[in-house]
Amino acid sequence: MSAPLSSLPVHELVACHECDLLMRKPQLADGESAQCPRCGYELFSHRHQVVRRSLALVVAALLLYIPANFLPIMQLNLLGQTSQDTVWSGVLGLYDSGMQAIAVVVFLCSMAVPLLKLLCQLLVLLSIRLDFGRSYGLLLYRIYHHLREWGMLEVYLMGILVAMVKLMDLADLSLGLGLFCFIALLLIQIWLEVTMSPQQIWQALSGEDVHACD
Repeated sequence: MSAPLSSLPVHELVACHECDLLMRKPQLADGESAQCPRCGYELFSHRHQVVRRSLALVVAALLLYIPANFLPIMQLNLLGQTSQDTVWSGVLGLYDSGMQAIAVVVFLCSMAVPLLKLLCQLLVLLSIRLDFGRSYGLLLYRIYHHLREWGMLEVYLMGILVAMVKLMDLADLSLGLGLFCFIALLLIQIWLEVTMSPQQIWQALSGEDVHACD
């Protein structure tokens, strides 16, 4: 007969983030996931080589960051005049046109915060991989979770696509390499969110998972 939950230590318990059901923490093998028996919410999963795979994705995202923000997203030809627009030129355009507050918000949400998120993820993963400075890794991972609400690349991409659709009837429009890099950066960040299992990262940072670097 299993012991009642009230007699178990805290580290052996887990609460569902959706319905607050308290239950015994299951032991998972590679590739398995745990779901709440009441609401079906995925509590956590155990992914194979999560640190190595996440590091590869973070490096790929950092390599795409500069071309995504500084290469032309589109080329506009209107009345014989040609202009090339980038994410950075959009921020400068907003600032020069008197909308400084909007320019700052766009800069933070589309450039600064995504870069800070990637750097935090990189340093957290390196602290696990190299087994060095895990206390700083814990702090950086907390910062990363606070920054997640401010990174809005998908919103900015939707704004770009809407602007392109509206401009197609007014001028000759051609897509630039920066747009494809921006889309690739967004997709890699989504893939990274799925791969970088929070439960495994917390366990690795706290030393509970001794095989995190395998």
